Amino acid sequence: MITEGTHCMKCGKRLSHTEKGLHKKLINRGAMEFMCITCLAEFYKTTEDELRELAEHFRKTGCRFFL
Repeated sequence: MITEGTHCMKCGKRLSHTEKGLHKKLINRGAMEFMCITCLAEFYKTTEDELRELAEHFRKTGCRFFL
């Protein structure tokens, strides 16, 4: 059984804390469903590496979604 918020809402992949944080930071801070980094990259027409760099930047600046 897939629990809400633990798997990507588009592809069903199990999510990491970082993927949930990116979705909240980039799409909706109150989200209860999330996209994985692959689906986020497709949505924003960017690369997974660029999103990982962005997540690291947010983590270093103290964003609470990445602590």
